[in-house]
Amino acid sequence: MPELLIDKDNDNEHENLGVDCMVLGAGQLGQCLRAAQPAAYEIHYCDHAALDITDSAQVTAMLQQLQPQVVINATAYTAVDKAETEIGQAFQVNAMAVDQLAAACASVGAVLIHISTDFVFGGQDDSARVKSRQPRPWRPTDLTHPMGVYGASKLVGEQGILATANLKAYIIRTSWLYSEYGNNFVKTMLRLMAERDAIGVVNDQIGSPTDSLGLAKVLWELAAANLKGQPTPSESIQPGIYHWSDAGAISWHDFAVEIQRQALQQGLLKKAIPINPIGTADYPTPARRPAYSVLDCSELVAALNKPQTDWQLNLQRVLGCLAADTN
Repeated sequence: MPELLIDKDNDNEHENLGVDCMVLGAGQLGQCLRAAQPAAYEIHYCDHAALDITDSAQVTAMLQQLQPQVVINATAYTAVDKAETEIGQAFQVNAMAVDQLAAACASVGAVLIHISTDFVFGGQDDSARVKSRQPRPWRPTDLTHPMGVYGASKLVGEQGILATANLKAYIIRTSWLYSEYGNNFVKTMLRLMAERDAIGVVNDQIGSPTDSLGLAKVLWELAAANLKGQPTPSESIQPGIYHWSDAGAISWHDFAVEIQRQALQQGLLKKAIPINPIGTADYPTPARRPAYSVLDCSELVAALNKPQTDWQLNLQRVLGCLAADTN
């Protein structure tokens, strides 16, 4: 059985309410949600071994049993390049399973918080944004136009949620997630910088690196606003699509340069190596990536009254955690 975390001092308070929150997924975001979990909430964590999100009967039965007030869906098929050939699997996890989860949430009156991606953009006006001296970040209301299977599957998942009757849902698009957990760009760069004499990194794709722990804290604030008995009325944050990332925009190349600079300071690397800028055209991949995927987060910043953190500061936090683990 999946683990059930209960605040014992407040057990009676939740006696007839079911669990406060159910968290699906145990990847880097799922682990950060656990690390940032609020005190005094009854939280049920489900990894893939405990709950197969593609099994609609199992999902429905679990929600009916637990009666959660809020469900945070941090599951996803995120292998962007593999998705180009594993199309069915990508859509099964990111679209069909999400549609079934949305229906199950509606059936028990649970609020759904679902994580989506900047990859729903990029196929329209993308190159023009990059060439602009002051490109405008993507707003939640902008037309979507994914460039590959991964983005398309996530977009269909969003559409399924929005089409579900009697469902209160929040779709949070984010970008360039990394953390001290799992596999991500930061950890890959650290490994390559330690193994090689030089590396090349794409310099013509622009986005906003996002610390998964910071995103997790935002998701918990959103969940808290929708729990019964909380001081923040749920009406203050309207359901719909929102964006969240760390503050700032940078290329993958410049992100790698900053990773190396900070890693040297924190003792994670012994020496600097050349990091050569390369163009997307010189680094072909099965899936096309957005050239510009910076997200406009102003609506969620205002709704939560929570400013974004500069990406450099959150990178420092993550590298500090990795350095502490190596000592």
